[in-house]
Amino acid sequence: MSAAEPVDLTVADLHPALGDPALTSMNFLNEVSERYPAAVSLAAGRPYEEFFDLAAVHRHLDTFHRHLVDDLGHRPEQARRLLLQYGRTKGIVHHLIARNLAVDEGITVDPEELVVTVGCQEAMFLVLRALRAGPADVLLAVAPTYVGLTGAARLVDLPVWPVAGGSAGVDLADLAAQVHRARAAGLRPRACYLMPDFANPSGVSIDTAHRQRLLDLAAQEDLLLLEDNPYGLFHSDDGPRPPTLKALDTGRRVVYLGSFAKTVLPGARVGYVVADQRVVGPGGRVGPLADQLAMIKSMVTVNTSPIAQAVIGGRLLEHGCSLVAANTRERSAYTRNLRHLVAGLARRFPALPDQPDLPDRPAVRWTVPAGGFFVVVTVPFPVDDALLDRSGRDYGVLWTPMAHFYDDTAPVHALRLSVSAVTPEQIDVGLDRLAALITDEVARRVG
Repeated sequence: MSAAEPVDLTVADLHPALGDPALTSMNFLNEVSERYPAAVSLAAGRPYEEFFDLAAVHRHLDTFHRHLVDDLGHRPEQARRLLLQYGRTKGIVHHLIARNLAVDEGITVDPEELVVTVGCQEAMFLVLRALRAGPADVLLAVAPTYVGLTGAARLVDLPVWPVAGGSAGVDLADLAAQVHRARAAGLRPRACYLMPDFANPSGVSIDTAHRQRLLDLAAQEDLLLLEDNPYGLFHSDDGPRPPTLKALDTGRRVVYLGSFAKTVLPGARVGYVVADQRVVGPGGRVGPLADQLAMIKSMVTVNTSPIAQAVIGGRLLEHGCSLVAANTRERSAYTRNLRHLVAGLARRFPALPDQPDLPDRPAVRWTVPAGGFFVVVTVPFPVDDALLDRSGRDYGVLWTPMAHFYDDTAPVHALRLSVSAVTPEQIDVGLDRLAALITDEVARRVG
């Protein structure tokens, strides 16, 4: 072979995960959106863009810079270096995140038990990489499961075992059964991943009593819980929010995964992980799991962009470190959209009590979550990527097949709608088009 001749590879020559559907899902969904840019997208879980303000980014950066000088006592050259040079692996806004968790969530955490990450996706990867110690290790995850978690697990060779979710958010009997089943097979279940608040994709939440029983089960079974909480602030009612699992955690059972993508700015790509579990190291030295995650991070991304962190830090400082206060407009918009979408489904698919499903009025069911971004619609036919492609091309509406969130190939009769990145007017247009698709698809299959 000459030096100029190209060297070709096959997927078989690369990591096995690269051929896995879990890693191709996000790319496929993005490609469909790009393929049909004129379609109304009820697929994307992106935050509402109308409140984005480029001038605010500069203001947040200045606010954090002043905090470094005025509050923390850094000399101007030190502050400049902190913002513009390579930075501390654990992050430079960890103290503000710890304050935010105390203010908004009632979580008391030492800032040194935090690692600031490149989005929550890196936080997931770091935790899974640390927990995967050998081939006997497995991860449990409430199904349907966020595909980013499944993909990250694939990349660290950590098998994912599904746990039933159901209307309560997690089936505790099934969780216990899966733990026992894994151990009986000689495997070691390391943790269970779940979103207790408005889960992606199901939209289901876990009530406070069930959260406490989950923590009790985790202690009984000596199991960690990976709590992912990107949507917890976006309740659609005015009552008190249920406490996070981490706020209820008295035994260091919960590793808490956080993100500022939905609550501040997705383009900053800043997340974090609270890992206060104690790890005994060489010579008997004891430190938080966060220290071990930081070592992994130092070999993956070195550090999270200090400038991006400063933007987040400035936003926190401007609102007394409360993201509840900072997201009043956003919460109102998501609540409005969620209620509008649910009411729109009810108008287009009225209930038919005591009547069989009719071809021209198919039985369609949907969830009514108490907040968050997502509604799951169940339909009387399988939903797949080919149908999504036809929906975008022929009907001008996009959504997400729920099959992407299950780790098998069984047909799934459901799709996910997102309310976060659209207006009420777009919701109406999108639902009209979706209703036409569903009605035509039922007629086609019956005929």
